[in-house]
Amino acid sequence: MEFVDRLLTCADCGGEFIFTAGEQLFFFDKQFKNDPKRCKPCKSKRAGAAMRPGSGPAAAGISRTETRTTCSECGIETTVPFKPTQGRPVLCRACFQARRPAAAVTGDASPSNLVGMGSESAAVDMMPIARAS
Repeated sequence: MEFVDRLLTCADCGGEFIFTAGEQLFFFDKQFKNDPKRCKPCKSKRAGAAMRPGSGPAAAGISRTETRTTCSECGIETTVPFKPTQGRPVLCRACFQARRPAAAVTGDASPSNLVGMGSESAAVDMMPIARAS
């Protein structure tokens, strides 16, 4: 199959750019079905925008599915970015973050983290002492 350079129009800026024979061969080898829509500068700008924080699907104009539901822990009404499944608890942001394992974040030496350290007495020594009120 013979490829020749073609002139295409950019979907973003409206300028013309060349779709080279080498690029066409690459697209053919990769079995891409569509020609490129953007020139290299617009493609680079678009890729750079995707890397910035706050430039997710909502910033691009794509709506995300939000489901209104009630938090299983505190009972407040909240929205979640997924469709809840039957039988699984749904948590608001505050309850979800409160439930995260503190040991993984802080690296504390709780008894559950001392498993395999060799001495059972070490786990007993590290147990918190209940304070009298």
